[in-house]
Amino acid sequence: MSVAAIQEVLPRRVVEPDGTPLDVFPLPTDPASLEELLRDIFENHWQDIVFGPLVPGAAWEMRADAAPSRISLFDGYLTVAFGVPHFHICVGETKGPHNRPTPPEIAAARRTSRAELYRTRERSCVPMSWGIRLYNGQGDQQITIFLPNPFIDRDTDKFLKAPDWSRLALWDKLRARWFGLTEPDPVDRSASRQIRADDRRALFFPSAGAPADGFLIKSPFTGGFHDCC
Repeated sequence: MSVAAIQEVLPRRVVEPDGTPLDVFPLPTDPASLEELLRDIFENHWQDIVFGPLVPGAAWEMRADAAPSRISLFDGYLTVAFGVPHFHICVGETKGPHNRPTPPEIAAARRTSRAELYRTRERSCVPMSWGIRLYNGQGDQQITIFLPNPFIDRDTDKFLKAPDWSRLALWDKLRARWFGLTEPDPVDRSASRQIRADDRRALFFPSAGAPADGFLIKSPFTGGFHDCC
């Protein structure tokens, strides 16, 4: 099966229930594309990402200590294993065992029906975090993958004194692969270092119910400060 091509390159603005604005870039949801995406992320960039479900009231921040020991696809489920620990995501058609086949409506509910790159704009008009999200047919989140953040030190998980824009390399790579956008987006690098409070949860996880106060982001477009986009 050929990998689906993406035609839409302009982001869609989404406002989360807590008021957080996001730019969303839809990704293909055919099994070949999802397998390529997840294999690339976990085989080639496992050391750079944080991953796990992000749902109201819970944010999983998992980081791998080594490359996956196995990535496989069986009956529609992509398995990523780190030795004994592993997870499964239903990215394709699942039929279940021969003696107890999965009903079509249940299979459709389990399968990824929505995949997207996103960037969070927080309470400012400039991007502050970047990631990937997958949802099943019922609209339940399957996984969030947090991409390297130019404001956060990878080793200490603390704020940097100045943004390290090289940490957007993976985001730029994904934009080039899935949207044909080979030039970096200046919007991604438009924030100045004006973070007023050392609250990492608010930067990453406003949709999980973390506090969003304490950030003062200077917009280069007006020179002023903004509460929202």
